[in-house]
Amino acid sequence: MPDILLTRIDNRLVHGQVGVAWTSALAGCNLIVVADDLAAQDPLQQSLMTATARNAGCGIRFFSLDKTISVIHKASASQHIFLVVRDPQGARKLVEGGVPIDKLCIGNMHVGPGKTITKEAHVYMDDQDREDLRAIRAKGVDVYIQIAPGDRKLSFND
Repeated sequence: MPDILLTRIDNRLVHGQVGVAWTSALAGCNLIVVADDLAAQDPLQQSLMTATARNAGCGIRFFSLDKTISVIHKASASQHIFLVVRDPQGARKLVEGGVPIDKLCIGNMHVGPGKTITKEAHVYMDDQDREDLRAIRAKGVDVYIQIAPGDRKLSFND
């Protein structure tokens, strides 16, 4: 069973806040796994995120959603994983694909067509986002909004 310390939705994937604040807050975290189809094929994004992870003292891997589903169970017991996805759709695909996620932290979700603000100024959702998060929650996953590690957790209850 892979040791997934936390799974986080963040449109920006790995950036300063994720790479430093979150990895520091997750005791023992030594590997960031970015599960994202676009980032898995983009060397420029990967190099920027790798630099951030290196500054935090963590390794980093970039996998498509399907590859994450197929390889996550092969993780070494010494890997303490912070799993990062871009959006609720990706998180739902991982959960439904058998990735053992017990906590899903919703971080930054940018404004876009049809998206409205939630309880938190940095989180915008549309009906599809809410439907995906409800489906994840229905699988027994603790789903909550928390922008920074020291912030109060806000329950996701559409």
